[in-house]
Amino acid sequence: MKSKIVTRKIILLFTLVAGVVAFPLAASAQSDAIPSWIKNTAGWWADDQISETEFINSMEYLIDSGIIQVSSQQNVDVTELTIGFIPVEKADDLTPKAESLEKFLEQKMPGVDIKVVVPNNYETIIEGMKFGHIDAAFMDTGPAWIAHNRAGAEVVLAEVVNGKVNYQATVWTKVDNNSINSLEDTLGKKVAFTSITGSSGFVRPMGTLVTEGHINIEGGDIVALEAALVDSFESYTFAGGYKAALQLLLNDHVDVAFGSDIAPKKYLDPIDQGKLKAIVTIGPVPSHVFVVSSKMSDGTKNVFVNSMVQLNYAENNDILRNIYGAEALLPTSTEMHIGDFGKFIDALVGLDQKILDKYNKGS
Repeated sequence: MKSKIVTRKIILLFTLVAGVVAFPLAASAQSDAIPSWIKNTAGWWADDQISETEFINSMEYLIDSGIIQVSSQQNVDVTELTIGFIPVEKADDLTPKAESLEKFLEQKMPGVDIKVVVPNNYETIIEGMKFGHIDAAFMDTGPAWIAHNRAGAEVVLAEVVNGKVNYQATVWTKVDNNSINSLEDTLGKKVAFTSITGSSGFVRPMGTLVTEGHINIEGGDIVALEAALVDSFESYTFAGGYKAALQLLLNDHVDVAFGSDIAPKKYLDPIDQGKLKAIVTIGPVPSHVFVVSSKMSDGTKNVFVNSMVQLNYAENNDILRNIYGAEALLPTSTEMHIGDFGKFIDALVGLDQKILDKYNKGS
């Protein structure tokens, strides 16, 4: 129930902001410049401790002070837009759902022909964005960061899941293990990652250890990364998922399991949950995103993203849920949403290609 309330609040927020400015937070915001009282206000608002009016006043402050840049340009200068994404289902099953999205956006953007394409892999989407063949895409966070680096793609919307736009990477161990009290304490231990491309189960913990100087990667490819793993832990395994990593921990095959903050509650029964404890919450892992090409004009981007935000409204929300499984889309920017997470991908040499290969439907 709580997550539904928060989701409704998010949708309400951007409905209200749209009435205050020409476009709801379409461009970039600098997260480091946001005053702490604004962040506190957001938390209080989510917990029903302050009113929508008080929260909107804080958002207006960010806009008026220039921390959030809002463009008033609303001119569409294209006659066609192509959206790409990698579905979790067969492309043939996607066709009617894609047609619903195309029809919806064409109604919101008269004179613009909308096309949804379903390539076999993210590399095709990234190359398409780089050379102007694809204008926007739904993406997982890792591929989105790679698209940002390789093609200049910009995050404009974040997926809302259970009322949140991120989840927390967490270090888990047995309740009777007193030798591990921090992320650094996992060095030299037997550890279970989820997979080499897992965001909370590998990228965030391993990336943090590397960027904080606890692990040194000597080389510039995936072989060097694998060698660093061998040197840094007594043993390591890629379990294949959250549940598998936790089961290795429960069965005493490893000392530590890396994963998300909600993994035990989601995958284990109450008795097994009680056998584990969270050592440390490492930090947020961003939700999936919607990106646009760097070649898209501000005017087109503003109208396009504003149209996508309207998928949050009750009368349109089934389109979004059916095609992508998201509750809502929250306007944001690359810096605000992905932020530091991108540096962890960059620090793990050779990982970018592994991430892209993970989603290759043709292999």
